[in-house]
Amino acid sequence: MKSILKARGLKKYYGKGDTMVKALDGIDLEIEHGTFTAIIGTSGSGKSTLLNMLGGLDTPTEGSIKIGNTELAELKGEQATIFRRKQIGFIFQNYNLIPVLTVWENIVFPISLDGRQTDREFIMHVVNLLGLKSKLDSLPGNLSGGQQQRVAIARALASKPSIILADEPTGNLDSKTSDDVIGLLRMTSKEFHQTIVMITHNPEIAQMADRIVRIEDGRIILPAESY
Repeated sequence: MKSILKARGLKKYYGKGDTMVKALDGIDLEIEHGTFTAIIGTSGSGKSTLLNMLGGLDTPTEGSIKIGNTELAELKGEQATIFRRKQIGFIFQNYNLIPVLTVWENIVFPISLDGRQTDREFIMHVVNLLGLKSKLDSLPGNLSGGQQQRVAIARALASKPSIILADEPTGNLDSKTSDDVIGLLRMTSKEFHQTIVMITHNPEIAQMADRIVRIEDGRIILPAESY
């Protein structure tokens, strides 16, 4: 299977000398197209730093990241912003929905920023799959946490990105809703052959992914496992 993401020799150091913190200390990671990967680690292990690097939200001290045929380090300023918007979908723990926009407007907002045409048929397929059809005119404040996270998933899928990065997507949800959301992520990965990388501290949630990568003290400590 073809790789969609390759990270080589990733390091992220803060400070100097005795106070230096090695948030990432030499990460090599390859993600295959259409797979659902969970990166698991305790608080402070470096998993959030790694996700930020993979998404181009932060730059490594050393190393390289390639998404498709594009080296992230070669993108500057507005070019990097546009690439992220088109090629990387983000799902955040706090949903990051715009409160004054309806569900539909939130879903298509990133696409509208680029002046691209909305693939309404595709987005409605996503909406129906996620059970959001009756909520399209609602504001985020009128939705449950689980429904808001479904909107965030739909928004991430809508622009047909190369990869979706999910940052503790169930962190604010109860256990049943968490299971539902992870189940939906897994289902959308299979339905749309969408590549998803999710970080979590929860081993039970990680078990639902195709592959687990364990990180500790800024290093991958075990080979990725399949379940």
